[in-house]
Amino acid sequence: MVEGAPVKLDKTEFTECFRTVGKTPYIMRLAFSAGIGGLLFGYDTGVISGALLYIREEFKQVEEKTWLQETIVAMAVAGAIVGAGIGGFLNDKIGRKLTMMIADALFLTGAIIMACAPAPWVIIIGRVVVGLGVGMASMTAPLYISETSPAKIRGALGATNGLLITGGQFLSYLINLAFTQVKHPWRWMLGVAAVPAAIQFVLMFTLPESPRWLYRQGRLEEAEEVLGRIYSPEEVEQEMDALKLSIEHEIAERKAVGEGNALFRAKKAWENIVVRRGLIAGITVLVTQQFVGINTIMYYSPTIVQLAGFASNSTAMALSLVTSGLNTVGSVVSMMFVDRYGRRRLMLISMASLICCLVVLSGLFYAAGNAAPKISSLETAHFGANNTCPLYESAPNPLKWNCMTCLKASKDCGFCSNAAGNEYHPGACVTSSMKGRCLGEHRTYFSEGCPSKFGFLAVVFLGLYIVTYSPGMGTVPWIVNSEIYPLRYRGICGGIGAVTLWSANLLVSETFLTLTDVLGASGAFLLYAGVSSIGFILIFSVVPETKGMPIEEIEKMLEKGFSPWGKKNKPTDEEVNRASV
Repeated sequence: MVEGAPVKLDKTEFTECFRTVGKTPYIMRLAFSAGIGGLLFGYDTGVISGALLYIREEFKQVEEKTWLQETIVAMAVAGAIVGAGIGGFLNDKIGRKLTMMIADALFLTGAIIMACAPAPWVIIIGRVVVGLGVGMASMTAPLYISETSPAKIRGALGATNGLLITGGQFLSYLINLAFTQVKHPWRWMLGVAAVPAAIQFVLMFTLPESPRWLYRQGRLEEAEEVLGRIYSPEEVEQEMDALKLSIEHEIAERKAVGEGNALFRAKKAWENIVVRRGLIAGITVLVTQQFVGINTIMYYSPTIVQLAGFASNSTAMALSLVTSGLNTVGSVVSMMFVDRYGRRRLMLISMASLICCLVVLSGLFYAAGNAAPKISSLETAHFGANNTCPLYESAPNPLKWNCMTCLKASKDCGFCSNAAGNEYHPGACVTSSMKGRCLGEHRTYFSEGCPSKFGFLAVVFLGLYIVTYSPGMGTVPWIVNSEIYPLRYRGICGGIGAVTLWSANLLVSETFLTLTDVLGASGAFLLYAGVSSIGFILIFSVVPETKGMPIEEIEKMLEKGFSPWGKKNKPTDEEVNRASV
């Protein structure tokens, strides 16, 4: 998942998980009930990719205004930025359970608003509401799972949330494909999210509050009762003692950082050289993760497939399903290799591969544009002078026009393929009002991209892009951020990282279609390749390897300063011992 934080796993942790859950099924009930929040997170961020195709068809202003399409997509991300902040506050104030139920109410309300939307601006409101739920769920679901899981299998159960996020994205593509033949398909696609939200809302009534939150509120008997359902009777007292020590340590660490507001604590963190260097490394990998353009693929993949020359909405969504499936598989692969090959190496290999894929995609889209079918004056005349693209009619040299020239001329112009049935032969440049007639004559109508023999290769490299992204840049930046900050600053640094990530996500998702309008698909992917190259250099320069290093060792390394050319960045045993004193 692009925004979900995966959990590092030991090889034996899954085995232990199955054994423990077999003895106490209640533990899995807690994890999966809360994990529905992750599923909704993934579904609501992924479903818009297919729904947008049909929203454009139903609302003329959305088809004509690129910024409106981007806003419909990006407003969920904007809502998530606010929702994450609210979620963090509510988690401490009213507890994890009630916060999750509020997130469910937002998911449910947003889904209904979007499904019944009479106009694009109402869809945008629904997306903001859903985004608030996404942000709150992203903070609350993993926290609840972590605090209601036995320590020895916490990693394995925590991984269920990350897998459910990518699984939710995959499910959204399946649902999109399932509703392509119904009336108003986008309403069904967006409205279906109300079902799991309602289910989780009901389930949360039957679940307990987090024992950690209960203990912090002084409700010790309730906390002990919850722990009694999770642990064996002989382990409960031990867990209560551990909870006491953990909370006392947390309070002491918070006092050491400062009890002021978030801005004050962030300023104090930045003044600490170890934390500052950790933040530079952590934010670098999170921003680079977004600026490689991943969410252009996840939010706009059917549109990109259409840009590659596949005009059919259902075909575009079927091919996009592959990218989402590969993303889910990549998340699992990362868990297997991240502790074997290290964080830094995986990220650099991933970045190098991503840059290659982006350059090849840029070349393929450029070649596809140059090889686009020509415009035939006879084919165009077949639809009548009043239905010809106005700019084609007034062009000084219409003989030089091809399909791509036609599509770039105006949002109201489209390419209708040749009457003989061969999409690569010269066709007509007509107004969008002729789409129905074009399809009625058993031709193919293109409005986003042109028919191209390079289209299939573009889809293949989109798949390779995901394959190289997910195991490296998809998951490792989260692991680096979970390791590189000193414990006493981890909360505030994690918050800074989350806000930075969502903001970068918003910037990318709000600008992709504009970039394709201004630069073309080829130029947009080349721009991402250029930005990714800068990201590669930054990761190489400022991000150290943290694999297998204890917290004290990481702190000492950051204090000394990391150098990618240094022969020895690890501190000596003596330095580690001094740091831990």
